[in-house]
Amino acid sequence: MHLMKADMGGAATVAAAVLAIAKLKLPINVKAVIALCENMPSSTATKPGDVVTAMSGKTIEVLNTDAEGRMVLSDALYYLTTTYKPHTVMTVATLTGAMVIALGDVFTGAFCSNESLWEDLQNAGLVTGDQFWRMPLHANYRELMTQSNVADLANIGVKNGGGSCSAAAFLREFVPRQSEPPVEPLDMNEDDTLQTRYAHLDIAGVMETSSDSGYNVKGMSGRPARSFVELARQLSKKGSSK
Repeated sequence: MHLMKADMGGAATVAAAVLAIAKLKLPINVKAVIALCENMPSSTATKPGDVVTAMSGKTIEVLNTDAEGRMVLSDALYYLTTTYKPHTVMTVATLTGAMVIALGDVFTGAFCSNESLWEDLQNAGLVTGDQFWRMPLHANYRELMTQSNVADLANIGVKNGGGSCSAAAFLREFVPRQSEPPVEPLDMNEDDTLQTRYAHLDIAGVMETSSDSGYNVKGMSGRPARSFVELARQLSKKGSSK
């Protein structure tokens, strides 16, 4: 629990990146939504089995109260995409312990809805030395999150394993669609059903470092704020305004 002082790492990297983009006066329109909550026991705390209605209207059965980050992210994601209709949207959070197991503190896990956004992220990471590893978005992980008997979604998968992938599939459900497809695409890594390019970045593994290396200082890392700034710089050169 002592490392949970860094569980606000997603919010911190977003705030830092937006401030840097503003100070650099990059010619790009950036909107940031920072979703904050405190996960503490009380007489009014959410309980396992509760059903919550998200801003989008979808219902979510809470099977694990420790999976609270995706609950607030889902509303932030839906609010941002429906209000501002951006060209590209990303969620970033210290979301799952499973990502620590998968990639350690070397790469940020990146779930991308199409190849062009993955290439943009990868190029930014190569410039900053703060790299990403592409993880799968797939309908089978979505299925793990849609088997609640009382709600549209559950907030954790019905099976153990693949926790980072099922969490990413959960968040994708709150990105508006171009139209409701008759059948969900099996491979969501090249997904033309969404209204925007979407990426979810799980930074649980890279939120802190145990040694001084390069520009990293032992402790909380602030990754991948540098890569966000570089991504904005590259997109501004391409003419992506939003």
